Amino acid sequence: MARGWESKSVEEQIDMAETRKTSVNQKMLNPKELDQLRKIESIQLSRTRVIRELDAAQNPRYKGVLSKALADLDAKLATFASA
Repeated sequence: MARGWESKSVEEQIDMAETRKTSVNQKMLNPKELDQLRKIESIQLSRTRVIRELDAAQNPRYKGVLSKALADLDAKLATFASA
């Protein structure tokens, strides 16, 4: 069951990435905008990884570290959203 759900999640992520690529290619962004888009996508991928690790973590100290990392990534995303 978990594998099926996980593969659907991956499939959705691939679809979302393809949709973003299509919309980005239609706009023809300048280099500065492309750099910003890459940074945002990198942060989002890191955030996804941290959330998965946080769900699987059992050590309270490690969960604390991951929670701080997640808060930091959210703060970084917020700076891009406000810009």
